[in-house]
Amino acid sequence: MKIEQIYTGCLAQGAYYIESNGEVAIIDPLREVQSYIDKAHDDNAKIKYIFETHFHADFVSGHVTLAEKTGAEIIYGPGATTSFKSTIAEDGQVFKLGDITITVLHTPGHTMESSTYLLKDKNGKDHAIFTGDTLFLGDVGRPDLAQKMGSITTEDLAGFLFDSLRTKIMPLADDVTVYPAHGAGSACGKNMMKETVDTLGNQKKMNYALRADMTKEEFIKELTDGLLPPPAYFPLNVQLNKEGYQDIDKVIARGQHALSPSAFEVAANETDAIVLDVRHQDDFANGHVPRSIFIGLNGGFAPWVGALVKDVNQAILLVVEKDQLEEAIIRLSRVGFDNVIGYLDGGLEAWKADGKEIDTVTSVTAAKLKEALDSNSETKVIDVRKESEYLSEHIVSAENFPLSKINDYLAELPADEDFYVHCAGGYRSMIASSILKSRGVHNMIDVKGGFGAIKEEDIKVSDFVCPTTL
Repeated sequence: MKIEQIYTGCLAQGAYYIESNGEVAIIDPLREVQSYIDKAHDDNAKIKYIFETHFHADFVSGHVTLAEKTGAEIIYGPGATTSFKSTIAEDGQVFKLGDITITVLHTPGHTMESSTYLLKDKNGKDHAIFTGDTLFLGDVGRPDLAQKMGSITTEDLAGFLFDSLRTKIMPLADDVTVYPAHGAGSACGKNMMKETVDTLGNQKKMNYALRADMTKEEFIKELTDGLLPPPAYFPLNVQLNKEGYQDIDKVIARGQHALSPSAFEVAANETDAIVLDVRHQDDFANGHVPRSIFIGLNGGFAPWVGALVKDVNQAILLVVEKDQLEEAIIRLSRVGFDNVIGYLDGGLEAWKADGKEIDTVTSVTAAKLKEALDSNSETKVIDVRKESEYLSEHIVSAENFPLSKINDYLAELPADEDFYVHCAGGYRSMIASSILKSRGVHNMIDVKGGFGAIKEEDIKVSDFVCPTTL
């Protein structure tokens, strides 16, 4: 028996490859499926099953394409409905894979069809659970992402999750290995651990949600308090996972359409496409296509595209280094953005060589920000980190305009004087600057290195502020 976790850091997502005696099961595969096919070929094995723990909201799974390419059976838990051929399993149904078995444990709560898959070894001993978004390490799945289902509320789902954990998962032995669908950084939970594999026994000790003496009322309150609104693209990803999607090879081929600077300019001006610059933030600051949006590949690329662009059907034109073109298209497709219609051939150098206009972002060191604050205590500073980061520690005079809501604060920005923008390290502040410039705001100054550099300059920062006192 072989179990391999295939973890994708930019999505904080774990897919699983399980092989026993020439038969393979894949759990929650990514959109690009060739690597699973290659692994099975190397093991002289056949992919028999594709298990989906639920309808994912934060990424598009590869189940449809993988089934088309291999003939494998797609399996969902009770209550699921799909537009493609699939098996809707019953609670407790057993699937044989080589010398082992995989049992469906219906664990509603994150969504109603959410299921955990219990792997028993060749001796019939409980060996591992693949928990999807039902149980994370240190947390559980948020109960507010399921599509509207009549009168079922977020609190109802939280109650279902409480029951699922206590009737299906907590009774299992402590030595059972827990393999979750996500780790720290995913928007599907709140406080996940950085580890991606653990024992159930350790989770019973470490995970608040598995506390033996916790009441259902306490659980519901803990789980539903402080939930931020989910990204707007989540329901669209659920729809793609339920109804199907294009083969990723076709998406990649369409996106690799080279456009000369003139053709790129025409496409940008005459279509509804946005220009997405995925280079490093320093390169963007030094020169970019006017009104383009920066979201760099070297950061949390796909989730930020989903959070800020929102509509997965949005046409996109890429400014990207040629050797990163395919990676950019794949990472966009993982979150459902399949409509890349071309890229700037030759990059920004070709754009400049053709005499096209460029724009820049003024970017300064934290030392320059300190000089500005020392000379004028009313210098406006915008902190675009998350509220929790801001509350933990921030420049005393700074205001918090979280990046995910930056468009809501346009009216509060000064029109006639410069202001400074920073985040934790410089990535999000450059995204914010690009969005502001695309909206006609050009008097911002980006702070290189973000809050880390600011603290090194001994700029006065606040102590922790409890949210309840605000």
